[in-house]
Amino acid sequence: MRNKLIRKNPFDWELATVLINDSVSREAVTPRQERLFLDFIKGDKHYSQYYEGMYILFKTGMRISEFCGLTLSDVDMKGRKIHIDKQLQRTREGKYMIADTKTTYGERYLPMTEEVYQCFKKLTARRRKTKVEPMVDGVGGFLVLDKNGMPYLALHWEKRFEYALRKYNRTYKEELPKITPHVCRHTYCSNMAKSGVNAKTLQYLMGHADIATTLNVYTHLGYDDVEKEVREMEERLRKEV
Repeated sequence: MRNKLIRKNPFDWELATVLINDSVSREAVTPRQERLFLDFIKGDKHYSQYYEGMYILFKTGMRISEFCGLTLSDVDMKGRKIHIDKQLQRTREGKYMIADTKTTYGERYLPMTEEVYQCFKKLTARRRKTKVEPMVDGVGGFLVLDKNGMPYLALHWEKRFEYALRKYNRTYKEELPKITPHVCRHTYCSNMAKSGVNAKTLQYLMGHADIATTLNVYTHLGYDDVEKEVREMEERLRKEV
């Protein structure tokens, strides 16, 4: 019995089987899938009205409740940055409410790329006009309003993604995987990691309280990603000599 106990090393397992969490890779779509979906939205007669919002979600990594909570004063068009300091939610009873950001690191400023800037410019220009500005817990000026003049909620966007994806997959032979606002966030995170953004910068952009959440993204980088980074490092060192 004693021999059997010591014959099998209790520490004989691969570290990767314990540490790697593949949730991000399952939820993120590829750059090609992202492009196909956004091109479809932009060109569709009905869903094109949601293009700017969907593009912003893909290119900023905001939580959907943070995007819904954005007000005109949160979008600094002159400084080209977005202030995130709250979430817009709705209770089971249907009451709209303002909540704090999900984590202590949730309050942050996000820089706008030129494309994101243009999307915000279009959103603010065609913002629905209402006789009475909707207020939620003393907050007004929400960026996107529904046909009743109330701010868009996460559920609204989730349904727009769902119906648009369904139409895409009915139209084209090559179907796209599930795409939701949550998938947009993970896709952004994955793309940033693969582009070489360091973990601390990415933690800030995502509003993660625990860097371990951010580091999980880096476990999905494949050989091609690693080789590219090594070659780029070699090139930088060569130039410094």
